[in-house]
Amino acid sequence: MTVWRQQINQIRCFLSNPQTPDSVITQDILMLRQIAEKVRSVVQRSKYTRSVRPDWAGESLILNMNIQEDRASMSGVTNADIALSSSTAISGTPLATLRQGDKEIPIVAQLRLDQRGQLQDVEDLYVFAADSDIRVPLRQVATVDIHFSTQRIHRLEKFRTITVFAYPYAGFISSDIMADIERDLKELERTLPKGYQLQISGDAANARHGFTQLLIIMAVSSSAIFLALVFQFSSLVKPLVVFAVVPLGMVGALLALYMTGQAFGFMAFLGIVSLIGVIVSHIIVLFDFIEVRQRAGDPFREALLDAGIMRLRPILITISATTFALVPLAFHGGPLWQPLCFAQIGGLMLATCGTLLLVPVLYATLVMDLKWIRWRGQAIKAEPGPVT
Repeated sequence: MTVWRQQINQIRCFLSNPQTPDSVITQDILMLRQIAEKVRSVVQRSKYTRSVRPDWAGESLILNMNIQEDRASMSGVTNADIALSSSTAISGTPLATLRQGDKEIPIVAQLRLDQRGQLQDVEDLYVFAADSDIRVPLRQVATVDIHFSTQRIHRLEKFRTITVFAYPYAGFISSDIMADIERDLKELERTLPKGYQLQISGDAANARHGFTQLLIIMAVSSSAIFLALVFQFSSLVKPLVVFAVVPLGMVGALLALYMTGQAFGFMAFLGIVSLIGVIVSHIIVLFDFIEVRQRAGDPFREALLDAGIMRLRPILITISATTFALVPLAFHGGPLWQPLCFAQIGGLMLATCGTLLLVPVLYATLVMDLKWIRWRGQAIKAEPGPVT
C-alpha cells in the first residue's frame, strides 16, 4: 500500500441480495438503490469524506417495441423490416461516405429532427418491406412502451450488488472515515430487509485481513524468539522476564497514538508488532551482561547494578538513534507513515524505561525472593530486617 493513488484510499460498501424471480426484479433494484442512498448519506456525514458515489448509473429512458407477429405477417412485413425501419428513422443508417479532401463525411439516412423530436412520434413511423412496396404504420404491427430502467447491473458472486465508493480528503486515509461511520453502518445493517446484506470492502477490508495475518505472524515470531531465548539462557523463566516489557511498549505506542490524534489502523498495528523485536533486543543486551558477570562469579547485587550502569549508554544510544530517525517521517511522512512512526516512538520511549527499571526489579525478585532463578556466583546476602 505504498503506491499513492486515489483508487487506493476508498471504502467500498457492497449491498447485495440473492437472485429473485423476474416479477420482483424491478422492486429488488429499487430497494438496492434506496439502501445505497442511505449508505451514501451515512458516509457523506464524515468530516473526512471528500466525495461519495455508487457504481450504478442513473436510470435510462428505455423504449420497448413489442412486435405482434401475427399482424406483421398478415401485413407482409418481417421483424427485420420493423427493426431496420425503426432504427433508420431514429438512429440512422449509413448509406455512403463523402470524401472531401482528407476528410470522410458519412452519409446517413434518418428522419428530420422535427419528425423524431418527441417520443410519441415513434408510433407514427412507417415500416417498409424489403422485398416489396408495402408500407404499414408501426402502430399496426407493434406496441411501444416507454419507461425508465437500469441498464447496467453489477454483480458480485452472482448477486446484484451496488458498490458505494468513498474518497477522503488529502492528508487522510480510509480508516479515518471508518472511525467516524462504523457505528452508523452497523446500525443501518441491522435495519436491512431480509435477503440484503452490507459488506465493507476496499482498504478497510484489506486492513482487517492484514490484522489477522499480522496476528499470526506475531504469534509465530514471538514463539520463535521465546524458544531461542530458552536455548540461550537455558531457562524457562528468564525469557518471561524479557517479554515482560513488551506490554509496556504496546501501552506506550497506544498512548502516543492517542496524544497525536492518529487512528489505530493497519500501519499503527504494524508499528506495534515491529516493536517486539526491538524491545527484546535491548533487553537481551542487558541480560547478556548479567549472565557474563554471573559466570565470572561476581556477587548478584554488583552484577545487577553494573549491568544497569554499563549498558545504559548503548541502550540509550540505539533508542535515541531510532527515535530521532523516525521524527522527520512522523511529521512529514503523510497519513500512511505517521501512525507507524508515532507508535514506534512512543513504544520505544516507554519500553526503555521498563528495560532500565522494570527488568532489574523483576530479575531481583525472581532471584532473591521467589528463588525461581539460581545465581551461581557468590552467596546472596539477605538485607537485615527490623528488630522486633
